[in-house]
Amino acid sequence: MNRYVCVHGHFYQPPRENPWLEEVELQDSAYPYHDWNERITIECYAPNSASRILDRENKIIDIVNNYAMISYNYGPTLLSWMQRNRPDIYKKIIEADATSRKNFNGHGSAIAQVYNHMIMPLANQRDKRTQVIWGIADFVSRFKRHPEGMWLAETAVDLETLDIMAEHGILFTILSPYQAHKVRKIAEKEWKDVSGGRIDPKMPYRCVLPSGRTMTIFFYDGPVSQDVAFSSLLDNGENFVNRLIGTFSAEQNDPQLVHIATDGETYGHHQHFGEMALSYGFHRIITNKRATITVYGEYLANFPPIYDVQIIENSSWSCFHGVERWRSDCGCNIGTNRSWNQSWRAALRQAMDWLRDRVGVVYEEQMSRYVNDPWRVRNAYIDVILNRTPETIAGFFTDYAAMEFSPADKTKMLKLLEMQRHAMLMYTSCGWFFDDISNIETVQVIQYAARVIQLAKETSGADLEADYLRILEKATSNIAEHRNGAHLFQIMVKPSILDLTRVGAHYAVASLFNDFAENQKMYCYTVDRVLHEKREAGKQQLVIGNVKIRSDITGEEGVKSYAILHLGDHIVFGGVADALGDDVFAAMQLSIQEAFRRSNVSEIISLLDRYFGGHNFSLWHLFRDEQRRVLKHILGTTLKEIETSFRQINEHHYPIMLAMKEIGIPMPDVFVGTFEFIFNTDIQRELENDDTDAQRLLDIVKEVKFWSLGIDKTTLGFIVSKKIGALMEALRNDPENVELMKQLETLFKTLQPLALQLRVWELQNIYFGLSRTLYPSMKERAHNNDKAAKKWIERFDALENYLSVKNK
Repeated sequence: MNRYVCVHGHFYQPPRENPWLEEVELQDSAYPYHDWNERITIECYAPNSASRILDRENKIIDIVNNYAMISYNYGPTLLSWMQRNRPDIYKKIIEADATSRKNFNGHGSAIAQVYNHMIMPLANQRDKRTQVIWGIADFVSRFKRHPEGMWLAETAVDLETLDIMAEHGILFTILSPYQAHKVRKIAEKEWKDVSGGRIDPKMPYRCVLPSGRTMTIFFYDGPVSQDVAFSSLLDNGENFVNRLIGTFSAEQNDPQLVHIATDGETYGHHQHFGEMALSYGFHRIITNKRATITVYGEYLANFPPIYDVQIIENSSWSCFHGVERWRSDCGCNIGTNRSWNQSWRAALRQAMDWLRDRVGVVYEEQMSRYVNDPWRVRNAYIDVILNRTPETIAGFFTDYAAMEFSPADKTKMLKLLEMQRHAMLMYTSCGWFFDDISNIETVQVIQYAARVIQLAKETSGADLEADYLRILEKATSNIAEHRNGAHLFQIMVKPSILDLTRVGAHYAVASLFNDFAENQKMYCYTVDRVLHEKREAGKQQLVIGNVKIRSDITGEEGVKSYAILHLGDHIVFGGVADALGDDVFAAMQLSIQEAFRRSNVSEIISLLDRYFGGHNFSLWHLFRDEQRRVLKHILGTTLKEIETSFRQINEHHYPIMLAMKEIGIPMPDVFVGTFEFIFNTDIQRELENDDTDAQRLLDIVKEVKFWSLGIDKTTLGFIVSKKIGALMEALRNDPENVELMKQLETLFKTLQPLALQLRVWELQNIYFGLSRTLYPSMKERAHNNDKAAKKWIERFDALENYLSVKNK
């Protein structure tokens, strides 16, 4: 068979980590999930690792790992997050590549990506080289092999980038058909113009580079890719298959490759259940032998290029104007508001380029004092990024040191390297992609720039902030209150900037509400408690202490003294400073504790000013997740008071509301709101109980339906999914537990009238596994009149109605 199909998924999220904490903080826009990485993992990355194939009755007949059959790349920064936060899904992604090598004659499904999705044609040569080197090193560390292909951010391409990739052993990349200019048969002289997307995408092409090296390019099928990404093609698996197969040329006997490329998030996040259309499509193609599934590496090995190609340099797949979307107001946007413009992009690019060039000089001058080749050392720094253990860091200094270094020297070198890492992160493409400079993705890259500025000052004394902001001020927001980039820097970025004192302030304030260990890991810092005393008087609390704080990234460390006063609710005053001398600390401790004993708040504040130079640290200096948790705790009392009042209103006026309903008079909005608050609270509380009262839950659901009340489907759907997920996980661990199946069935049945959107794919996977492992033996036992087995089969079959898994 000379018909081959390949589907490529570009799986990527911009790095979202707080530059000072190295973790993703709470993102309200991703609710009910913690952040967008978590949300998209649940909607896309995880389901693709265990995708369901349905029959004509919409029952599951198989579950497959899509990654083992498609071509895919994962952004290195996304995989780094996933390795820390969802190691189970991370493991399946890595394992899929190993499986694919068995499927495709030694060629893996995975390909590499330039490190942090930088628009390569707009980068300088040094950054291009580091992006390729880091992307390859990250891939090798995870997949344990050298990548054959590499994905370019937004498929943005120029010849210099391709040459660097080829120099480092990359064999192929994937581009849009609109990025091809001319083709000719190898060894022939006459070129044919194929611009405007007219290239035949069903074969690979050779691109001869200025150095004489070559790069194979696969130009994906544009129309089919467009329909997969932006139309309803994935709504029906059969339509998806027919569209792919219908692309083959009936008249052509030579090998043909029909291949598409889209954002990987298309399969599940952008297009709900898109991962199922994908797995179903492959299932139908393989079962009916309509084509051979392949990946690019395998196809290239079997069918090398017979045509040369000239590319259109400085072009991409997501901007009609080349790469202007990342440096000018070209007209490409996502359509948030037709009256908006993106003129801010030019100023943002100018500011970042200026900063990159200035810190490049700082880096070279400062690092040259320690090493012979600063840029070679930067390229090698990926080894530390991938494994920040003391042993790796020590080995790094041994490998690249020209001399023995003091701890202070090592910290300075690590800060210089971190400055360079963030100077690349600030070029992440999403910073320019969307419609306004106030978008979270753009604020994120400005945060990286702020970290660069901070590190430049700490390592060289150079203060670059004012000049950077003068350029950024030209980046005008479309939203009047945000004004411009410089204003956004002041209100959205500067409050996030941390140093060891701010970390100490977080620890001190948070210690009012937490019992920390003597050695406490706090994001990318380690905090050792030297002394900590806590006193309470009614609602008031006082903490005083010393802590030693160390950055796990740069090795910077210091001791901080603190005294924090909590007057109840959200009212907190505190002072934090570099370590006070023993005598001064003892005097401070004694005088503040004595004032606290006498409840003399004004004196405490005066003492804070005297010893710490102010009393400015409060709840607002907590890191975002802890701040939200503490405020939720504080609001708990207030919400209980409101709940009590609402319940009294409900109980007092319930009879008259009932009478009004019986004679058809609409219930006043104030009572509707009261009822909805109470019943939403009751459902949520009952579901969060370890021992849910099924009858109580049923009664609440009946009340909700009787009064036609609105419910918070987003929150309740999330809670219910977690609840049944925990029960199903318990069933996996204790598969013969009939009582667990009864609880699951009762929960499904009770909540069915609420029509909640539940996340059931993980539950289906567990159920499917049991249907293939335990069910046959239970069926046999039941056939032999085993009463326990009969009861098990009855309960298990009942769950089929809710989970849609074929177990017979």
